[in-house]
Amino acid sequence: MERRDEILHVAGQLFSQKGYHATSMRELAKRLNLQGGSLYAHIASKEELLIEVVRQAAARFLGVLEGLEGDPVAKVRALVKGHLRVIAEELPRATVFFHEWKHLSPPLLEEAKALRRRYEAGVQAVLQEGVDQGVFQVEGVRLATLFLLSALNWTYQWYRPDGPMPLEELSEAYARLVLRALGVREGGENGKA
Repeated sequence: MERRDEILHVAGQLFSQKGYHATSMRELAKRLNLQGGSLYAHIASKEELLIEVVRQAAARFLGVLEGLEGDPVAKVRALVKGHLRVIAEELPRATVFFHEWKHLSPPLLEEAKALRRRYEAGVQAVLQEGVDQGVFQVEGVRLATLFLLSALNWTYQWYRPDGPMPLEELSEAYARLVLRALGVREGGENGKA
């Protein structure tokens, strides 16, 4: 692992565990076995680390959107599974993406908001496609988007890799719940919900 990648990895862990403000650069340097001044040879500031962690998480989530294919039901299934996989594989970075990004100062805060809006717009486009094709029955696509993202995003609070339900099983259950909420019933479009 490159030194900068290692710094970002440890920073993501500390930001997710302790919070951005409660994490000191001294603590980060100590965790990396670096002198405080040596850390600054690799990064400009603590905020630079925060935006980089946010960017990395956003790239993973946006990659899920880019890989979607098939009909709207298949896309929602893949979206749910992909989103939960990112959370499971990138739990510290996902936690920072969902929670700590608010501590950025402008214009980095605007960049983080734009990344979040881009992902939200992609999810909304998938749901709109399903509504347009008559596959999803929702009162409002925007509300359905917020519902879906809220249900998915909150898993970072309680998901544990060693929990009682393996990720694949959890993803399948979530996908069924989401599709039912979107109006897809057992035996409906593309088979069972």
